[in-house]
Amino acid sequence: MSIEPAPRLTPRLTPGHITIIAVALCLASLALFWPGVAMYDTVAQYRQVLSGVYDDWHPPVLARVWALLAPFGPGATPMLILQLGTYWLGLGLMAAALARNGRSGSALAILVIGVLPPFLGWQGVVLKDAQLVGALLAAVGIVGWWRLARRPIPRLAMIPVALLLVYAVLVRANAVFIVVPLVVTLAPRPTHPFAKLAVGLVAVVIVLGIAPLVNHQLLRANRSGVEATQALYDLAGIAARVPDSATTGLTSSESTTIVTRHCAKSFFWDPLGDDAHCGPTMARLRALPTSTLYVALASSALHHPLAYAAHRFAHLNSTDRWLVPFHWPGAAPPAASEPNTIGLANPNSVARRWETIAGALVETPLGWPIAWIVVALTALAAGLSRPTEPPRQFAIALLVSALTLEASFGVLSIASDLRYHLWPMIATAIAVVLLADRRPPRRIVIVGTGALLCVIACGLATRALLPIPPQTYAGMLN
Repeated sequence: MSIEPAPRLTPRLTPGHITIIAVALCLASLALFWPGVAMYDTVAQYRQVLSGVYDDWHPPVLARVWALLAPFGPGATPMLILQLGTYWLGLGLMAAALARNGRSGSALAILVIGVLPPFLGWQGVVLKDAQLVGALLAAVGIVGWWRLARRPIPRLAMIPVALLLVYAVLVRANAVFIVVPLVVTLAPRPTHPFAKLAVGLVAVVIVLGIAPLVNHQLLRANRSGVEATQALYDLAGIAARVPDSATTGLTSSESTTIVTRHCAKSFFWDPLGDDAHCGPTMARLRALPTSTLYVALASSALHHPLAYAAHRFAHLNSTDRWLVPFHWPGAAPPAASEPNTIGLANPNSVARRWETIAGALVETPLGWPIAWIVVALTALAAGLSRPTEPPRQFAIALLVSALTLEASFGVLSIASDLRYHLWPMIATAIAVVLLADRRPPRRIVIVGTGALLCVIACGLATRALLPIPPQTYAGMLN
């Protein structure tokens, strides 16, 4: 069903109208969240900016960019302007391109997506996930402005697009699973799906190999051991399920401690790195070379495939927020900054009310990544069923990038925060709007709707039956 209004009832919006609205929304967003909400990660990175000493536990490119922008404003304000500016630039360009094509309703829908409290609420928090979303949306908006008009992208316009995509890749370690599929799907060559898949796989390997060199050689970040966390998390998850085995990579006493102290959490890896909890138990493994750890993980997974699969599925269910209790932590954007003494202030009371609304909405299916995955799969099937045209091509690229990132969480993920899913959720919403000018096949709608209702029903059932989990970080550490 089309979301376009009848022209006799709603006046046609021009790109100029959309530009004015987008600029107004950007300024209102800045006023709402000024000077930006700072999480624990934000405070850690700002300390690096102030000290000039960088490590790779958090993305060094973010701290380096922050250091470059620091002369233009105190605290987190330069980064808040950057992430909200790129956020509304991308959404505004996409909406303006649709308005230029006569799709006023779709243009307004794109801007409404940007205003949704869970999305805008997280964009007011200064951290890598919001920077990632802003950079991606700006790049997509610039490309969309030209491609949706069936026009080639000028070479000059490709410069900011390339810079934004490089920043996106570096600002989150797993962004390669967004950027490469997005670029390969949008690229005119190669044309065959299997050729695109092959190019994409090669590109992912290349980017994964180059990114550490950029972080350590170009950005001069010290090594923190962050690359070992995935292996440690998975080894502990396997050992917790087969503690008596000698092939898990852990000793018998280490496995026993993992079980008795509940070190292996489906929610996150943090107990394994906390010295007051399970950090000492993992000290022997942390001292090993990273390559040795991953060889040990491969061996453990091969010896215990069911335990590995159960561990990864438990975490995937947690991060996708499907069969979990009500108030599963890590979903709502924070309403106040992490306490600090380095000048990162709190936003005003209006922002706190906004984040309260966002916190309520993320408890609904609107804040369940699993529900968005079902919508993305349905939209992808609908998009593939229609003729090749710019909106269809653009929507498919967005959906492929969203679903590739979500698929990567099945193997590469150690925490369940909702902010890790912001791009898949926003990209899916935009793709649905792009495809909404034509009625999708009835069979696809029926199957997709049925699957979505089933997922929601199961999620609601578990939320009604399971006890509410601890609502503090210390409580989740146990």
